[in-house]
Amino acid sequence: MGDIVNLKRFKKRNEREQSAKQADANRARFGRTKSERALDQQTKDRAGHLLEQHKLQNNLDGGDAS
Repeated sequence: MGDIVNLKRFKKRNEREQSAKQADANRARFGRTKSERALDQQTKDRAGHLLEQHKLQNNLDGGDAS
């Protein structure tokens, strides 16, 4: 016959492992500092602004943007 096991122990272990996986996912998703988010936003804004200037410049010259 097999060994007697405590199913509560296995259930708790499984819940802890699932919780740890969720915590890792959340750290990867939300774990950035405010300064990192601000830097990314500035970079994105600057790229959008430069693209808009490029589009405006080509439209003023009468050229095609592509």
